[in-house]
Amino acid sequence: MINIAKPLMGAEEKQAVLDVLDSGMIACGNVVSEFEKEFASYLGIEYCTATTSGTTALEVGLRALGIGKGDTVITTPFSFIASTNSIIYTGATPVFAEIDPDTFLIDPTSIEKALEEHPEAKVLLIVHLFGLACEMDAIMEIVRKHGLLLIEDCAQAHGAEWKGKKAGTFGDAGCFSFYPTKNMTTSEGGAVVTHNAETARRCRLLINHGMEIRYHHDEIGYNYRMTNICGAIGRCQLKKLDGFNQSRRAHAAYLSEHIVNPLVETPVEPDEAKHVYHQYTVKVALGQRDAFLKHLEANGVGYGVFYPLSIPEQKCYAEMGFQTEWPVTDTIKQQVVSLPVHPGLSDEEVAEVARVVNSFKGEA
Repeated sequence: MINIAKPLMGAEEKQAVLDVLDSGMIACGNVVSEFEKEFASYLGIEYCTATTSGTTALEVGLRALGIGKGDTVITTPFSFIASTNSIIYTGATPVFAEIDPDTFLIDPTSIEKALEEHPEAKVLLIVHLFGLACEMDAIMEIVRKHGLLLIEDCAQAHGAEWKGKKAGTFGDAGCFSFYPTKNMTTSEGGAVVTHNAETARRCRLLINHGMEIRYHHDEIGYNYRMTNICGAIGRCQLKKLDGFNQSRRAHAAYLSEHIVNPLVETPVEPDEAKHVYHQYTVKVALGQRDAFLKHLEANGVGYGVFYPLSIPEQKCYAEMGFQTEWPVTDTIKQQVVSLPVHPGLSDEEVAEVARVVNSFKGEA
């Protein structure tokens, strides 16, 4: 089986973890601080606060910017549920805007429409999905025009760029996940990055029980601190991130060149963007996806279907009164399939993925 994902851990990560264990300082400490500095430097941003997950990073980012009960946040209906859950955790209300059918990213035109319907909205939470940065020229114009706060969900976009500027550095806060299948990992973990010193200070308070001085709690916070063990893995992985992304891009380029099946549409990469292919997500002709998945399984190719339901139609939100019909999203969710593109693949495996996709004849 050619797996859809495979975390790559080497001798460096193993030794770094052993060094932390031998040090006796396993919890949050200097190793995490060094990781924060290095990750901020990689992005070209001033401040980074490491957290326990991408989800807690999003919640902390929102809370640090003062978002809470009574606030309205515009976001995408096509993402992992954490992007909306984090809004709800703060007591704010999510409002959705439609996606672009080619990029799967939030559509700036739909953002404007959502603002017309919800002029009270003060925050825009965008998701750089599958490793592709959103259309940041149009989005930043909207942010400036309406005086919005901007939060970037970069859980799948480590190293992605728009016009040479890295995802996570455009807005008031950028939030990352370091889950094992991401472009780099800390095993579990997340981070909030920002250009603003006060936002960074608030993030540090929130992840550490509201403490700046030990046992002096200035506000109610959380234990969202990253451990030194995770930080040690992250420092090693960060050194490899550009290489990992280069491999992903090379594999994606091969697939896009060699997949010629008219039933399968390969991903787009706008000229302004640098796609880092957290997922290589194709669109299968409507009505053909189930047959395509069976074909992949029969030929030993792993896959992922991200996401078969839109966020607003999830059962856990049934009583919240969200608009559940989104024509573009509702079509795309029936078509998308992610194929293996991770850096652990051999050239032969990538070629086999293309061969299997091309051999799919469809179902009458």
